[in-house]
Amino acid sequence: MAVQQNKVSKSRRNNRRAHDALVAANPNECPNCGELKRPHHVCSACGHYADREVVAMVDEVDLDEDAA
Repeated sequence: MAVQQNKVSKSRRNNRRAHDALVAANPNECPNCGELKRPHHVCSACGHYADREVVAMVDEVDLDEDAA
């Protein structure tokens, strides 16, 4: 079982945790629709990536009509 030999001060402990903070997101604007998207990812609003459509987006689907 690991037991510390000397007490770790608050300053030394907090210095070790200095790089653990969360980083804010870095959204980019989609060149096709203008929505914010993650860099190097397909736009969730229009399905475009690098000026071409990779995911065909379906218009509104009414689940009541499909079930009946």
